[in-house]
Amino acid sequence: MSNYPDLPKLKPIPIKERISLFFVSPGHVDVHDGAFVIVDKNGIRKQLPIGGVACLLLEPGTRISHTAVVMAAKVGTLLLWVGQGGVRLYAAGQPGGARADRLLYQADLARDDSTRLKVVRKMYAMRFGEEPPAKRSVDQLRGIEGARVRALYKQLAKQYGVPWKGRKYDPQNWMAGDLPNQCISAATAALYGISEAGILAAGYSPAIGFIHTGKPQSFVYDIADIVKFEEIVPLAFKIAAQKPDNPEREVRLACRDAFRKSRLLKELIPMIEKVLAAGSISLPVPAPEQVLPVIPNEEGLGDAGHRN
Repeated sequence: MSNYPDLPKLKPIPIKERISLFFVSPGHVDVHDGAFVIVDKNGIRKQLPIGGVACLLLEPGTRISHTAVVMAAKVGTLLLWVGQGGVRLYAAGQPGGARADRLLYQADLARDDSTRLKVVRKMYAMRFGEEPPAKRSVDQLRGIEGARVRALYKQLAKQYGVPWKGRKYDPQNWMAGDLPNQCISAATAALYGISEAGILAAGYSPAIGFIHTGKPQSFVYDIADIVKFEEIVPLAFKIAAQKPDNPEREVRLACRDAFRKSRLLKELIPMIEKVLAAGSISLPVPAPEQVLPVIPNEEGLGDAGHRN
């Protein structure tokens, strides 16, 4: 870029304008001649427009260079190191970086029992399309939610003619589950990936949850659960009913198409803001004695949490 001083600095593409996710396996991910490329076992390169992808999932058998990681970080693409089929998460990058004001805002909402309950009630209302029962604690709402979710699983299994013995899986051996559970695990893994990308892009922490807690992705589960039964879980049952030879691949392709059709990425960050706004508190104002940045932050074209 130094040879072209009149050209503007590259900016991240907003999450809402990207494709949702892309799986890589096997292969070597690198940068050649300024392009983000995937090199297969035969040495054939395929370019990937990394700046237009929200989430890149790296499956077993994939290697990635330092240069490629740097490029992904600059354009705000989340990197996830996952198991086969994307059903286990081993590590995650952080493309944008959290914003202090949003982190403090999220933490204040989660730490106060009254604001946390307001957020949980909003999540319940958005998930089921109705207001939750009055005067219920978070634990009571979680119990009501669990009962409704179990009923939804049974209803979908009956609708698609799939044998159902309950949501059962072994985190240490995902493939040990039956076909419907494998499909659901693959579908929710894809949903968790783009949900985490949206949370990070908005400047929030995936770990500070309201219904879920104690996990690095607690808030990811909270947000993903709001929309999980709209398309993703029904899609998993539909594919399970077809008994494909490679269910994980069929599920991931179907999820990719569903995310594109529903424009979930366009709705994700506004949905996060709407959920947190239910707590009815404002973003924290910096204390008078705090020192502002010596070098002011540039205005970016990406989402709130993206690095410039």
